[in-house]
Amino acid sequence: MKVKVNKDKCIGCGQCVSICDEVFNFGDDGLAEVIVQEVAENLEKETQIALESCPTDAIEKI
Repeated sequence: MKVKVNKDKCIGCGQCVSICDEVFNFGDDGLAEVIVQEVAENLEKETQIALESCPTDAIEKI
């Protein structure tokens, strides 16, 4: 599984980081970013929850 954060939609609320900080972190711009090339199988469920929890739908599967 691969995901990305659409910076045009992200508001930096931190929901994804609080759910799955092994995949998401804050960048220097204060917005979320993906910190792994590919999501490990054991983190896919948490990543999917983060994706579904994003209030602006900024997280996208690629």
